[in-house]
Amino acid sequence: MPQIDLRPVLDLLARVALIMAGVTIVWRTMLSAVRTFVLPRSAPDAIASFVFRNILKLFAWRTRHTVTYDERDTLMAMYAPTAMIALPVLWFALVMIGYALVYWALGEPRLDDAVMISGYSLLTLGFKSSGTLVRDLFEFSEAIFGLILIGLLISYLPTMYSAFSRRETLVTLLDVRAGSPPAAVELLSRAYRIRGLETLEGLFREWEVWFAEVQESHTSLTPLVFFRSSLPHHSWITAAGAVLDSAALYWSVIDQPQLPQAALCIRAGYLCLRHIADYFALPYPTNPESNDLIAIGQDEFNEAIEQLRSVGVPLKTDLDQAWRDFAGWRVNYDAVLIQLAQLTQAPYAPWSSDRGLPGLKPSAGD
Repeated sequence: MPQIDLRPVLDLLARVALIMAGVTIVWRTMLSAVRTFVLPRSAPDAIASFVFRNILKLFAWRTRHTVTYDERDTLMAMYAPTAMIALPVLWFALVMIGYALVYWALGEPRLDDAVMISGYSLLTLGFKSSGTLVRDLFEFSEAIFGLILIGLLISYLPTMYSAFSRRETLVTLLDVRAGSPPAAVELLSRAYRIRGLETLEGLFREWEVWFAEVQESHTSLTPLVFFRSSLPHHSWITAAGAVLDSAALYWSVIDQPQLPQAALCIRAGYLCLRHIADYFALPYPTNPESNDLIAIGQDEFNEAIEQLRSVGVPLKTDLDQAWRDFAGWRVNYDAVLIQLAQLTQAPYAPWSSDRGLPGLKPSAGD
């Protein structure tokens, strides 16, 4: 019985497998770029997550060897830019590898030559017809993808820095109202001493809009979460915490006509922080109860009440009910605020970056 030579069939199958593998790598890489640069919503992406998570681990390891916060802040300020540079480099490398596998399968005898051809095509350094239409079309498509990646990167950076600038405007202005680091008690005290508590309605309205903009920008342009303020002791997350706590204190403690804008600001705030936390898979109670534990103790709440009383702020008489009301508001954003402060290694600020979640022991590195 004559033997059948299976080598041509196996060779064909191997070439088809290489082409499929190469096309899959290129497709997944371009999909990653679209999710990161183009898609106007948060979309978890394996490649981007791999880059940001592993570079974050490297920076976190390095910050454990710093002595002062200023050293850590200077180091962490380089994290987001470093990850943003590393991500396109990885994209280009993956596209080059994917197409190299295709060229190798289409008849290029040496893998290293296939890699060189892929690099020339991707970076549009030159072109020479291979004499095969299929391979020439692959080379043209690679050149197009290379130009698309470069164009996306160029347009991505101005968009990101524009969103960063808008975010930082109110964060910087809060220094005037709430001190540095920002504190809810200081914000309420200064408002009462200078112009009256009724002026806070405008502030809460501004921050409601701010939360909406941050939710949109920080879920579609996720590196913004790690972009640090130009001043080392400013932070978008601690500023958000101070505003949310001031709105919760106003609604629960202060004996003044209620401002609906304060409640709307709190809702906009915790929805914003929850959407950002969702991208990073940070756990939090989605339907918290008003009597759930929060990171603020009643003794700290009472100290805040005394500080407000010392400057003459009108307060409600039933402080036990005021505490329950405050905790009922705070429970909506307590977990996400603290976890985002820890994730971004935010500077010290009371009631946010200065504590961990209730019931959890700090890790050895904390």
